[in-house]
Order: sequence, then C-alpha cells, then structure tokens
Amino acid sequence: MQNPLLSLPFEPSLENLGDSFWDVVEAAKFPITKLRFRNNDLLQQINIESSAVLDRHFEEAYGQFKERNPLLALRYHGYQFGTYNPFLGDGRGFLYGQLRDRNGLLQDLGTKGSGKTPWSRGGDGRLTLKGGVREIIAGEALHRLGVNTSRTLSLIETGEKLWREDEPSPTRSSVMVRIARTHLRFGTCERLLYLRQPKLLTKLLSHVINIYYPEVGNNTPISCKNSHIAGKIKVLAFYEQLVKRIAKLTAEWMAAGFIHGVLNTDNMSLAGESFDYGPFAFLERWNPSFTSAYFDETGLYAFGRQPAICYNNLRLLQEPLAMIISKEQMSEKLDSFFEIYETHYQVCLFRRLGLPTKMQEKINQFISSNAHEELLSTTLQLLATWDINYGDFFSGLTKSIKINGLPDEAESLVPDLFTKNPPPRKVWLEWRNSWWNYQNLYPKKNPEDVYAIQHCLERWNLSETPIRSVIAKVWESIDQNNDWAAFDEWIRKTTLLAGSKY
Repeated sequence: MQNPLLSLPFEPSLENLGDSFWDVVEAAKFPITKLRFRNNDLLQQINIESSAVLDRHFEEAYGQFKERNPLLALRYHGYQFGTYNPFLGDGRGFLYGQLRDRNGLLQDLGTKGSGKTPWSRGGDGRLTLKGGVREIIAGEALHRLGVNTSRTLSLIETGEKLWREDEPSPTRSSVMVRIARTHLRFGTCERLLYLRQPKLLTKLLSHVINIYYPEVGNNTPISCKNSHIAGKIKVLAFYEQLVKRIAKLTAEWMAAGFIHGVLNTDNMSLAGESFDYGPFAFLERWNPSFTSAYFDETGLYAFGRQPAICYNNLRLLQEPLAMIISKEQMSEKLDSFFEIYETHYQVCLFRRLGLPTKMQEKINQFISSNAHEELLSTTLQLLATWDINYGDFFSGLTKSIKINGLPDEAESLVPDLFTKNPPPRKVWLEWRNSWWNYQNLYPKKNPEDVYAIQHCLERWNLSETPIRSVIAKVWESIDQNNDWAAFDEWIRKTTLLAGSKY
C-alpha cells in the first residue's frame, strides 16, 4: 500500500526566501520508530483520508524521514527572560514541509526531537517521550477551549535513552510532528535588526503579509525607509493586525486558565498563533501569581503577567520594524491592545459560562446593559475566594446543567460540586444572581435555546482539565507500564465536541 504521507503536495514557500533564513539539515537515525499518537482530525485538515494512512506510514515519514529533502532549521534570535540572545535558532526541530489545508491555508509541518542542527548549542537535538505527550495534551486542550493553537499530528517513540535535569533519567525519547500556521517568529525579525539587514526584513515581511495577512491587501512592494509609501502602509497594517491577533490570543489563554511558561520573543509567532509548549501548566486554584516554569525564579511569566508580557513583546518587535516604518505609528496601533484583549476575554469567559455565540443579538443587549461587567467581576471574585480548581468550576457548572437542566429560578441553581466543597455564601449569591440575569436573556420555554445553553457549556469546557496531577497520572501509566489507555481516554473526551458550532 502506497504511503500517502510521502507524496504530499508540499510548497517551497519559506524555502524560496533563501538560505539567509535557514540551514539545510539531516534528520537523526533512530534505533526504533514506534507510533504512539496519530491525529486523524489533522489528517482530514490536510486533505488525507485517515483510513488511507497506516501506522507504519507515519513511522516511515515522520520517524525514518524517508524521501523528504530538504529539511530546514530556521534561524532567529530573541529576548529570553528580558535578555537578548543572538545564539538561537531551531536546535532540535526542523521545518519538514509546507502545504495547503482543506481551506486553502498554508500550513507548516514542523518536527521536534528530530536531531541536531547548527543551533543545538551542545544539546542532543532530542525530545523526551514525556515532553511529546505533554505537547499533545496542551494543543488538544487549548484547541477544545477555543485557543488559536498549533496541534500535534504524530508522536513516535524512538528507542533512545535521554538524560534531563527536569525528568527522572534516563528517560524515553520521541520525535513529534506538529501543524502550525508558521514557525516564523518575532525573533526572526529581531535577528535581521541585529545583522542590520533591512532588505531581508522587507523580503520577510512581504512573505508573511502575502501569505498570512490577506486582509492587509494587494501585493504592493515593501521597501526600506523613505520610499514606497504604499509599502509602509502595508507594514503598518500588518502590525495593527498582529496586535489584534496577539491580544485575542492572550485573552484566550487567560480564559482557558493556561500559563505558557516561556513567553520569550522567539516563542511568539508572526501569524499570532500559540505554539511550542514546554513547561506549560493549567491553573489549579485561581492565582494570578502562578508560575509554571521552575526556572522562572522571578515570576516574570506568571499567569497574571501574560497580557503585559505579550504587550511588551509587541513593543520590542517595533525595534526591527522601525527599519521600515516609524515607532510612533506603531505605538498608536499598540495602544489598542488592552481594549481588544478585554473585549475578547469577556467573549471567551462568557461562552465558558454558557452564552452561545449564535445568540449575538442578545449578547449585544447584555453587554450594552453593563450587566456583563457585573458578571465578569463576580465570576473572578468567586474564583478568587473559593477553594476550587479553576477548571472544576466550569466543568461542575456544565455537569449540573446537563444532568438537571436549566432551573426555573435562580435559587434552584446548586451545582453538584457544592456537596463536598461549598463556596463562600455571600460571594456565591452575588455570582448566582448575576449569572441568572445573564441567562434570562433566553426564553426558557424555547427548547432550542435551552439546548444551545447546555451545548455551549459542554463545547467550551473540558470534563477534565489537564492540571499537573492529571498529566502526572497519565504519564505514570505510560512510564511504568507502557499503558496508554488513560492518555487515549483523555484525548477521546477532549476532542469529542471540538467541531461544534456553538
């Protein structure tokens, strides 16, 4: 049976930018290749019928790297915990290829753990199996929660023993392939400023804008300062759209209770998509100071600091872009960041509370009445004062409405999780009444609207949020007994409703 993964219609889009942006590399040879995860949903996204792809096809394409050249390690720099680092680049991942998905959008297939590159900086270029499992979980959870994110296509165990400071060692090895809009980063632009290469920056921005920002306009040429006014306008429009995308992405993280952990500029995508999950975590109790990376000793990238950090990373991006357009113009666009963030955060949080986006007219009525501000404040106050896991609050509400239906009066709203862990009464009553006013937008006797509320809660909330203890339990079964049942079950529960319209 022919391997369809070896005949994909790749496009040399980034390759055509030229070798100033990448190095040709060769994948490592692994002792074994054993498929541990395949994402059939993503196969459909890139126009492949999952039934036509065998497990060994994944192993041949993404473990043994048959018939795939060139593989590219991308070059970039970045601010890491506030300090500029000019010695970065893809150290254990390659750009495997680029192709169009079913919507005509160009997507990157990128590897992680595939071997050494010129940018490995003494590392072994490998990925632990635990790291691969964690990245799958991060991508699938965020996708379900409505975050604009990369996702893992496959994970293959590779049979090597690895030594790591942050895992009991030796530990098992793997190679992963993810699908992302692009692996070009803020740090890709920062490198070109460091090298004083304005012409390469204009070339890069033309590429990024034409492929990832069709809303910006036509193929007007971009040039350096003091020429091509239309090109400058185009770059400014790109920056404005990037600000919007990053503001919305940050709001999605915050509503999801997600901490990326390492928001260096080399981990910020020029397409405004979330990717590259290392020491991430999901909130347990509501805590803006929660920090997920053990090496983030100052709490720079704590949960509550993420909006400010993303804002600052966009400000830092102005430095290289200032080779083409003025900082003053960009600063005016950046001023809109927090307003966009706050508006989108409300949308993301409210849908987790059961307000279907299909009811947009009623949502607008709710927002115009300022009742949304009361619901937002009482929700955050409840989460801050109740000793309950952040994700459990939403899953508990979802379960209660699913089992008991939408009550006829506010007093009847008593989620099942109260029996073991009741909230502070005064704060609960304030939140309950605020939520009830919000739900009163809907005619309760209309079965379709009641179903929409129930389904909205199910769609936008996880039955089990992958906090550290959940991931640890899943990994322990794999590590101790090579038992993937708990992992497979979590994936099944998480992806069940991902295609819902609500």
